[in-house]
Amino acid sequence: MGIAGQQVTVIGAGVAGLAVSLALAQNGAEVTVLEQADAIREVGAGLQISPNAACVLQAFGLGAALNAVSLRAQAVELCDGRNGKQVLRLDLARLRPHQGYHFVHRADLIDLLASAARAAGVQIKLLQQVETVDLSGQRPCVTTATGAEYTPSLLIGADGLHSKTRAALNGKVAPFFTRHVAWRTLIPCEPNAAPVAEIHMGAGRHLVSYPLRGGTLRNIVAVEERNTWVPESWSLRDDASSMRQAFAGFSPRVQSWLDQVHEPYLWGLFRHPVAKTWSKTLPEAAAVILGDAAHPMLPFLAQGAATALEDAWLLAHHISRLPVPQALTAYQTQRAPRSARVVAAANGNARAYHLSGVQRSVAHAGLRLGNLIAPNLALKRFDWLYDYDVTRSDA
Repeated sequence: MGIAGQQVTVIGAGVAGLAVSLALAQNGAEVTVLEQADAIREVGAGLQISPNAACVLQAFGLGAALNAVSLRAQAVELCDGRNGKQVLRLDLARLRPHQGYHFVHRADLIDLLASAARAAGVQIKLLQQVETVDLSGQRPCVTTATGAEYTPSLLIGADGLHSKTRAALNGKVAPFFTRHVAWRTLIPCEPNAAPVAEIHMGAGRHLVSYPLRGGTLRNIVAVEERNTWVPESWSLRDDASSMRQAFAGFSPRVQSWLDQVHEPYLWGLFRHPVAKTWSKTLPEAAAVILGDAAHPMLPFLAQGAATALEDAWLLAHHISRLPVPQALTAYQTQRAPRSARVVAAANGNARAYHLSGVQRSVAHAGLRLGNLIAPNLALKRFDWLYDYDVTRSDA
């Protein structure tokens, strides 16, 4: 059937929305992106672009641009939070030569995708707060706060955790609070810092950090288990003393970082189920979701952006080659099982990072021993994740 010349409306100008817009525009679609903000921007935060995501950016023709704005990661190190001693090292330099693992500022990735999308002909409309998504008619109907209506031949919901498109497809499902909260912040990075992601693990909490922007900034995400409810918001600020108190027993290295924190962002971590229905074919059009709108995941495997990029590539691939109903079925059939596996793996990491007492001692001893006997084995456990290349015809 092909997508060339068809009108596509995408809700959301995050990683998922911009990536799918670019992919479809490169296949000839006429794409409009609706973004509620007054500018394409992202608050300060880092992303890990693992090989399964980097291959998508390379296929978009953005490999050189990614290299220019990111740091090539050398390793991921798991450390004992109390003393900073290494428990396990995943040597990313042992990945296959063509596989890149990158640390990138989220704003830089957004800028990269937005520039490429505009160059491909995508129209990005700002200040478009979507009020309703109606999938009951001949075509999807999107109504904004200003009263504007959009009735495209294809509606794509890349509208995140609180997706109105997902709700129109599945009804509203209330997430539940995981009793985890997360702080995120950026601080100046120490000179000559190695491009390594450090995960400092403690009882009921952990902290992840790695350098960004040529080593000028250090990204920090810190997670604590607690009973006090915190909203699921990316704009809530917190007093830095609360963050420092939560990690008071951690190593001097961690303390030196936290001493530089002034006003971190704080958000509650909620678990959302993977959507049961990802698409709907209407008499004259269709609607579909991707990224966090389809499969929200906790930030314990660094795969939110990666899976969104995978979604974007595969959705555009199928739509450009198959009739839309078959394309959307094929898309969910391929993506849902992998997405569910990634979500489950992220959930498992949350438990593993926060062990205490005897369980913690035994687990850390086992990891250290395994790292000595078979140093490549721990990284090999992620072959199913990092070796996956959605851009290959046999993926």
